[in-house]
Order: sequence, then C-alpha cells, then structure tokens
Amino acid sequence: MPPRRGGLIRHRDFRLLWAGQTVSAIGSNVTAVALPLAAVAVLDATTFQVAVLTAAAWLPWLLAGLPAGAWVDRVRRRPMMIACDLVSAALFLSVPVAALLGVLTIGQLLVVALGAGLARVFFETADQVYLPTLLPPEQVSEGNAKLHVTQTAAYLVGPGLAGLIAQLVGAVAAVLLDAVTFLVSAVCLGRIRAVEPRPARSDGRPSLAREVADGLRFVVRDPYLRVLTLFGAASNIGLTGYQAVLVVFLIRSAGLPAGLVGLLIGLASVGGIVGASLATVLARRLGSARALLAAAAATGPPALLIPLAGSGLRVLWLVLGGALVSLGVAVGNVVKGSFRQTYTPHALLGRVTVSMQLLNYGTIPLAAVLAGALGAAWGPAGAIRAMTAWLALTPLMLLVGPLRRRRDLPASPA
Repeated sequence: MPPRRGGLIRHRDFRLLWAGQTVSAIGSNVTAVALPLAAVAVLDATTFQVAVLTAAAWLPWLLAGLPAGAWVDRVRRRPMMIACDLVSAALFLSVPVAALLGVLTIGQLLVVALGAGLARVFFETADQVYLPTLLPPEQVSEGNAKLHVTQTAAYLVGPGLAGLIAQLVGAVAAVLLDAVTFLVSAVCLGRIRAVEPRPARSDGRPSLAREVADGLRFVVRDPYLRVLTLFGAASNIGLTGYQAVLVVFLIRSAGLPAGLVGLLIGLASVGGIVGASLATVLARRLGSARALLAAAAATGPPALLIPLAGSGLRVLWLVLGGALVSLGVAVGNVVKGSFRQTYTPHALLGRVTVSMQLLNYGTIPLAAVLAGALGAAWGPAGAIRAMTAWLALTPLMLLVGPLRRRRDLPASPA
C-alpha cells in the first residue's frame, strides 16, 4: 500500500485504531489510580494489598503470555481485540455495580485486575501484530510514535482525571469511566474497513508448544532482541517497584489529597509526550541504536530524584524525576517497538512479541510484590529508594552486546 498524502492523519482506518486506543488508554490510566484509591479509601487496604493489586494486573503475562502469542499468530487479530475490549468493559463495570450493592471486596478488585490483565495480554499482542498489516513498513514507525504520544498523554490526563472524579463522586465511580472507554474502543475497531489477511495455514501445523518454542528460540538466539528483552525486564523492576507504592506514599506519608496525587502522577509523565513525539526524529538523526542508548540514559539516573519527593515544594522532585524517566521510556518504546515489528519475520511476530514481553511484563508483578514487602518493612519511602537505585543502574546492560558498536539497528536478521 503506497503512503497516503497527508500522512497517517488522512488514513481513515488508522485514525479509528488511534482514536479507540487513545480513549481506552485514558480509561486504563484512570483505573490504574482509581483501583488503588478505591482499595485505600473505600476498603482501607494495606500497603501490601495495594501492591498485590498492581501485581494481579500484570500476572497474566507470566501465566498466559507465551500461548497467547502462538494463538495470535494463528487467527485474525481485529476480532480478538474487539472481544478483549468487551470482556474488559464487563469486568470494570462489575466494580461500581458491586459498590452500589454494598458487596465490593478486595477479592473482587483482585479478580477484576487479574481478568482485565489477561484480556490485555491478548489485546496488546494482537495489536502489535495488527499494526504492520494496516500500514506499510515505511509508516510503521510513524504509527507507533503517534500511538505512543497519545498513550503517554493519556497517562498524563488519566491519573488527574481519576483524582478529580475520586474527590467529586468517589474512586469507585472513576472505574465506570474505564468500562465505557473499552466499549468505545470496540466500536472504533469494528468500523475499520481494511480486510485483514488470514494468517497463512499449512498442512501439518506444529503443536502449540512447538510454535511457542520457535518464538522463544528466535529471541534467545538474536543478539539484539535478547539484550533489549533483558534490559526491558530489568528496568521494569525498578519502574513498577516505585510506582506500586507511590500512591500510598503520597497519601499516607506526604499527606496529600487524592486529587493532587492524581495530578502529580500525571505531570510526572509529561516528558513521555515529548519523548514519543521526538522518537522518530532522534532515531533518524542520531541513529536508532544510539537513540536507544540515549533513551536508556534518560530513564535510569534521573530516577534518583524521585525519592527526594515529600510534602510542600518537595513534590516537584517527583515531577522532575518522573518527567525525565517518562521521556526516556517513551523514546525507547517507540524505537524498540518499531524495530521489532519491521525486523522480525511477520509469521513469528506474535510469538516474538510475547516472548519479549514475558520477561518485560512478567517481572512487573514480582516487582510490585517485592515493593510491597519492602514497603511493609521499610515504609513506602524506603521501598521507592531501593527501586529507583536499581533503575538507575539498568542502562549499563545495553553496553553488553552489539548495540554500543552501531549507529542504526539492522533492518533484518543476519
């Protein structure tokens, strides 16, 4: 498909995908703050319970990630994405319904987080494979950048909106917004006109286990994908670790109101909007490999500013440190995602994507539980100091491997 005049703004089907994901991302980021707020404000949850709630949302990557990648490579992706949106909408709708009936419990919040996390595994894997079928290779990077810009903007708007709704009508009501956004996403996906090609089938298709092994083997043997996977997993330990206890720290240690907590967390992600907007420019001018190294440097050491946050003007350390970290994360995600989508053979893309995310996302529930345990032992501030110190060291991992010797990442495997 030749590039359209006016770029992707004039690409109707991409606009629908973009709009649906933007609305859904806003809702998801509302819930990322609203669920912990509901647990703390409505159910008086402990620091460890809030951390476990975060872990439950990411645990499905460990439990179902690999078979999900194999299934995504076997079927059309858009119907799967629509089904995931509908399941997520139903799960989040159950929270305000249970609260209205007076039967909401921590157990239900955990089930909702776990179920929505499972739907997210299938949705995000399918989405990564679907975009290259909707766009030609030369527009995949631009498409990824636009999606990351709005996802990062949603991370700015979502927490502030969650805090505002929580103050006005309660944290549980904010979860209802997420249910609505998933329905909007499903409608947008359903209106896409492009006919997705059916994945190639062959006689004697190997077993699901064999297909999973093929994806893992490709990642393990490839020097670029291997080091990017290990770096992503290591950095996510630090990122998730401090984020898992940040709400508790700001409310209970710093004594901030719920509305301000959401606003501060949102402001801390402003750098991500800038990073996602500049990612393709940086990759073109610096080279994609060098842009990845620069992004990692911006993600690590600036995290050491976050534990300096406290009451009064000291909350600005959170905003400054978080903005720098989110800038580095956004640049790295755009460059890495575009590289994986164009570098990997398309028949393996779902399995390769989920094989990398198994470690990248699989460390998140472990990090959340670890942060919760550290928070219980040392307090939320102690847990944040430990997690950000780890994050500051992770960029060193990218110096082990071929990245440091290249200007650009390769276009295809050797």
